Amino acid sequence: MLRDCNGTPDLIIIATGSEVALAMGAADELTKQGKQVRVVSMPCAEAFDAQDEAYKESVLPAACTRRLAVEAGVTSYWFKYVGLNGAVVGIDTFGESAPGGELFKEFGFTVENVVEKANGLF
Repeated sequence: MLRDCNGTPDLIIIATGSEVALAMGAADELTKQGKQVRVVSMPCAEAFDAQDEAYKESVLPAACTRRLAVEAGVTSYWFKYVGLNGAVVGIDTFGESAPGGELFKEFGFTVENVVEKANGLF
């Protein structure tokens, strides 16, 4: 866990790699809106899955069903962590070519888009 809140989170943002900074920026904005936000860095889902149930519950409590994953990769994998009530900011296409900053903006890897997706879960 990179960032926690007081009590049960209203929203959990799960991110990997370079998207962690994006998740933290979105958490800052959502906190300003009065939301309790937890940010979880999950660089290795297999290592997380290997943990005992108590640990997994402490990181991703079942009581918080508003979850958003942010990863510059395929979205379908992340639904096992965000559930049916969650959302994923990701890329489901292949072969796009442009400077990285342009692609990230085009595919919604901005603080503004992550905040919008998160607010859509409420």
